[in-house]
Amino acid sequence: MLDVAGLRVSFGAIEAVHGVSLRVRHGETHCLVGESGCGKSVTALAIMGLLARGARRRAERIGFDGTDLLALSDRGMGRLRGSRIGMIFQEPMTSLNPAYTVSSQLTEVYRRHRGGTRAAATERAAALLGRVGISAPGLRLGQFPHQLSGGLRQRVMIAMALMCDPDLLIADEPTTALDVTVQAGILRLLAALQAEMGLALLLITHDLGVVARVAHQVSVMYAGEVVESAPVAALFARPTHPYTQGLLASVPVPGKLRRGQPLDPIPGSVPRIPPDFVGCGFRERCRFAMPACAVAVPLRERAPGHSYLCQLTP
Repeated sequence: MLDVAGLRVSFGAIEAVHGVSLRVRHGETHCLVGESGCGKSVTALAIMGLLARGARRRAERIGFDGTDLLALSDRGMGRLRGSRIGMIFQEPMTSLNPAYTVSSQLTEVYRRHRGGTRAAATERAAALLGRVGISAPGLRLGQFPHQLSGGLRQRVMIAMALMCDPDLLIADEPTTALDVTVQAGILRLLAALQAEMGLALLLITHDLGVVARVAHQVSVMYAGEVVESAPVAALFARPTHPYTQGLLASVPVPGKLRRGQPLDPIPGSVPRIPPDFVGCGFRERCRFAMPACAVAVPLRERAPGHSYLCQLTP
């Protein structure tokens, strides 16, 4: 459904994403995981053609269900966005327009891509609000975003992304600002909608607990590139890249972590990679770093479908 190869995004002299490749199959959940600042959201915006003015996007290929997105005009891309490709943005309070009601924002999407009367669009919006678990949808349609809780706003964003029955849904950290109970509900909802509608789902998150529950395939990003990609079971059973190992080691596991035992965090933070940088971007934080990490890093394959970018061999 989605095939991205060699994606690069630069803002002036800074290359925020370099060489990202990933595939999302029909009905599959592909998780893009990593710390904040790794380039996950920029990757999604580049796929959607929503980068800020002045950003430069290059790629060997960005294919969607046989369509070359790189060859599409702005108008052609606009016909796909919201119609066949939906996106749930990271923060619903800033993504929803505070000056318009929920009804106005949902019906605009439907009428733009599907046409029809306002009454038909309103009926569709009410049905979808009910479908995503919002009670009294008729009442909610007349409300403004600030009158809704965080969980309700997130559900409205999901309904907006699904208004035109897309084939691909990109969800950018849809549960980050929510409490654990609401987060679980949103994840169950996305899984149920995916099974019901056959959606391909690209889910962006930094929460490995979410990845373990919903993913089929996982791509781990660090400093603008995918450093490891594997089926979810293989990634958790045999993490190979030191960054992936560090992410998993820093998560508290009930039953394994003793009371009072300190966590094992990754030291430092994600660096800004300069234009002339060569080698592994993780080497300054890696306990296995060696001189060879300062030269071009090979892409290795541990098993079919499980690749990683590192000098180390398993």
